[in-house]
Amino acid sequence: MARWSGPLVAGALVAALTGYGVIAYTPDLLMAAAVNRVAAGGFNRFTHAPLATAASRQIVRPSPDLAYSACPFDLSKGALLIHAVPVAAPYWSLSIFDSRTNAVFVRDGGQAQGKPFAIAVTHAGRSVPSGYRRVEVAGDRGIALVRILVADRTAFPRLDAARRATVCELP
Repeated sequence: MARWSGPLVAGALVAALTGYGVIAYTPDLLMAAAVNRVAAGGFNRFTHAPLATAASRQIVRPSPDLAYSACPFDLSKGALLIHAVPVAAPYWSLSIFDSRTNAVFVRDGGQAQGKPFAIAVTHAGRSVPSGYRRVEVAGDRGIALVRILVADRTAFPRLDAARRATVCELP
């Protein structure tokens, strides 16, 4: 039994370290893949997807009742400024996800009371312009995501035009 204890302990140690590595780094790897897929249109600007169909599967299977706009961001050159304009729809939201898949900011149309607002996505210790709410993220990359409920597909052209008022940019 004694000659097996060394290899068993080594095997358990390798298994524990591997398990820790998978748990610790999977969020980063998944978000990096998501950011790269969404960033086909470039970083630090919104791209506005058409309404989903059965073939729509850029990251996960999207809801056919939601219009999505995504701003993949890269903070290596400074803070990301978002000027958000809620859309008059049954549901509107802006969510910001950091490099570890954490939802670090969420505001819906009801919370915004239908009024525009400005946020600065940045790292701790960096300054932000006055008039912007600070949102701190881990890592340089992430995604800002706008979702709009399209209860009636005939209203989509109006909602699509309105959602383009929300912008993200570097200063």
